[in-house]
Amino acid sequence: MAMKIVMAAALALTAGLAGCKFVKTDGADATRPIAADESGDDARIAALIGKTYEAELIPLVTSKAVDFATLKTAITAGLDAAGKQYGHRGAGDGGPWSFAIKGSGKAVAADRQSRAAHVDLDMDGDGKADVVIQLGPVVKGSALRDLAPFYDFSDFRDQIEFAKLGRALNDTAVKGLKVPDGDLVGKTVTFLGAASVSSASTAPAIVPTTIEIAP
Repeated sequence: MAMKIVMAAALALTAGLAGCKFVKTDGADATRPIAADESGDDARIAALIGKTYEAELIPLVTSKAVDFATLKTAITAGLDAAGKQYGHRGAGDGGPWSFAIKGSGKAVAADRQSRAAHVDLDMDGDGKADVVIQLGPVVKGSALRDLAPFYDFSDFRDQIEFAKLGRALNDTAVKGLKVPDGDLVGKTVTFLGAASVSSASTAPAIVPTTIEIAP
């Protein structure tokens, strides 16, 4: 009778673990189960970002970054041609091109109060905003995700999990920014980041990985 109870318990434990997979934690040999369904998304994505953000994504953004003036000229001549030369279309055919962008401009407008805080930069001296630097904590778009070929949709359960990765990458980026308090208008902002572009006439909304602000 005791043996039957032990066997039943073992079978129940095996069934319970069937929907989980183990990933290494910070401990030397420690493991913890992560559910394979939606309930495990946050843990899986956190582990993926911990593995790839600093080691792969930041070096990719840095190496592929195109000066804004150069990119604007290329996009004006033809978005698809510019995308093939400088960008990546991580969302598949028909999706927007994502580009790594760098540059420096003067802040002509800023919103520090809303959750979707941002600063708008004049990049060519005409007094008009050419790019929008998103400061968060709410950040739109998935440019950081879609720029990187190693974040492949086919590796994810569905569009929901893939979207969570995009949001988590944005969160990671803006949490690392060092933005001084006070009004930014009139200051010079130097940035490195990524933006998705679907039209040459729209100011890119950039997810910055680094920014520097000078008087």
